[in-house]
Amino acid sequence: MRPLYLSLPFVFLAACKPPQPAQIEKKEETPEISVSAGDTRPAPVDFKSSVVRVNSTQQSWNPSQPWEKNDPSQRRALAAIVAEGQVLTTAEMVADATYLELESTDGTRFAQAKVIAVDYEVNLALLGAASEEEGKALFEGTTPLALAEPPTIGQALEIFQVEDNGSPLLTAGLLQSIDVTSHFLPNQAFLTYMVKASMQSAASSYSLPVLQNGKLVGILISYDAEDQISDVASSDIVGRFLKQAQAGDYKGFPSLGVSITRTEDASLRAWLKIPDTEGGIYVSSVRKKGAAQTAGIQKGDVILAVDGRKIDRRGYYDHPTYGNLSWGHLVRGEKSIGDTMTLSILRKGEPMEIKATLAREEEESKLVPGYAFGKAPNFLVKGGFVFQELSRPLLEAFGEEWTSRAPLNLLDAYENPEKFEEKADRVIFLSGSIPTPATIGYERLRNLIVKKVNGKEIRDMKGLIEAFDSKPGELHSIEFMEEDFTVYLDDSISTAVDSQLLKRGISRLSRAE
Repeated sequence: MRPLYLSLPFVFLAACKPPQPAQIEKKEETPEISVSAGDTRPAPVDFKSSVVRVNSTQQSWNPSQPWEKNDPSQRRALAAIVAEGQVLTTAEMVADATYLELESTDGTRFAQAKVIAVDYEVNLALLGAASEEEGKALFEGTTPLALAEPPTIGQALEIFQVEDNGSPLLTAGLLQSIDVTSHFLPNQAFLTYMVKASMQSAASSYSLPVLQNGKLVGILISYDAEDQISDVASSDIVGRFLKQAQAGDYKGFPSLGVSITRTEDASLRAWLKIPDTEGGIYVSSVRKKGAAQTAGIQKGDVILAVDGRKIDRRGYYDHPTYGNLSWGHLVRGEKSIGDTMTLSILRKGEPMEIKATLAREEEESKLVPGYAFGKAPNFLVKGGFVFQELSRPLLEAFGEEWTSRAPLNLLDAYENPEKFEEKADRVIFLSGSIPTPATIGYERLRNLIVKKVNGKEIRDMKGLIEAFDSKPGELHSIEFMEEDFTVYLDDSISTAVDSQLLKRGISRLSRAE
């Protein structure tokens, strides 16, 4: 057999952009002791008994070489003690964590942490000590923070920090606005406080407790140093998360399962036959097996009201406390999984009401998952061809402008999953090729969606592996969706190549979990 010439390591995709932390920039000026918005003052020492530090070591999977992980990184946060032996931090601290640790603010006591509950969509996590003995020592003498009542716009809030030397600090801020926005993950919007405060760097941290009158009013998730605005997870959402998490049966926040478009355009409104007296939002897509589809909502419907609360042309409604809010809060912020809501809709100009029972949209059920923290990616290396399951993180690996730089066929699968859902549970694509004797002439092939292998339609990675295994020692045919393009792979040569790849740095050739 002729020798195999392999080039390793290799990279198929651009490197992923690392997540942007909520770290506070350094400032040189010494703060005055006052309670004016934006100023920093020493905090009561007692406050230190209500917080601990969280240290996280994280290691994500390499998007271009899915059999290996990226280099590890570390993050640190200040977390609020919310119950005996329980602390609240962001899900960003838990994502892809290989080790979590709780540390007293004076740096003398430590405990390995365990995750009690985590919700990446709402960006919150509840942690406890993994060891009862370590936890008892760490939390001795601590006092949990009570949850504050929801604040109103214009009220003063305080952001709590602890310097590296252990000194507690409070930075005063004003609640400038309240909106429904995305935090950690895109398209996952929840009620958020925008707090105006000029922060100084007391100790690098990915999140901080936010207080009002000594009670926990939210968790700082990000800070814009230029505009001096902090995004804070609201007490409404924090309270609902804690209630579920501490009950021991966390199910998450519900979703209706629709994408919507505003109806401000006069031509669109005329086409949809929306009366001038109504607002309404246009249902541009209905997700497969979601609560809306189950209830009978259709693409093209116009949602006029939810439980009697009218939705305007921009998708806002009048909240009794917060004023104008995005309609999504009626679903994700005020309802629970299993609750029923009444949707007043317009279908082809005819008004009607539909009752929908809300459910959580599991990420694993999506054609193209938006995230998969802590889960190893599925893949197959066959003779030098590298096949992967399409996900948003893989698309983001094409760089900051991935929405315009990623291949159009992959973007189409992500943005229009309904085109593929009838024939596939996952989008399997050829992400790249290692130059080997089996891939001669195909070295430049990449980013092609697999349609069939050996005549069998491919629904997921497990099906791809089974299709190749069904014809050992024969010539494999691989059909791609792009212009019905087909390539052929000799199984005897690819099997020999696979053996050499395992010897030359690839730890495993497949994963289908």
